[in-house]
Amino acid sequence: MTVNGEAVHYRLDPETPLLWALRDASNLTGTKHGCDSGECGACTVIVDGRATLSCMISIASLEGAQVTTIEGLSSGLKHPVQQAWIAEQVTQCGYCEPGFIMAIAALLQASPKPSEEAIAALPNICRCGSYSRIRRAINLAAASTAPAKADVSPTHRLIPLSSAEAQSPGQ
Repeated sequence: MTVNGEAVHYRLDPETPLLWALRDASNLTGTKHGCDSGECGACTVIVDGRATLSCMISIASLEGAQVTTIEGLSSGLKHPVQQAWIAEQVTQCGYCEPGFIMAIAALLQASPKPSEEAIAALPNICRCGSYSRIRRAINLAAASTAPAKADVSPTHRLIPLSSAEAQSPGQ
């Protein structure tokens, strides 16, 4: 597999959860151990573009996969989700932070303007209860990653959609 852009071959039991390979063998401790049952999201990483609970997936199942951890998301906290997290002062204890940021980054990659339902479906838990600030950070990150709208000024001439419209000048 590739972890944060570097090829990695773990010499561990193939059934080792990715979480422990990352933390113990690669010393990537940003991925947190929370529950070992896939319920809290503290261990979320991005595997092949999708948010994945690293406590629930074995390294054997990841042959050839691209894995990104919080350490590989950006250098210098420059990712839009990290910037929004800071701007909205989300951090409390910080334990859920890496998993939430990775889940949100994957969500925004898949859906730059996620619905409220998609945001509510994030499986991550914040034990400090910072959900209102987390939602604000998601909305801020979504706004900052949205593609720029095309410049349509009044000086542009609209092209008619049908021949009937073409015969009705001035409308």
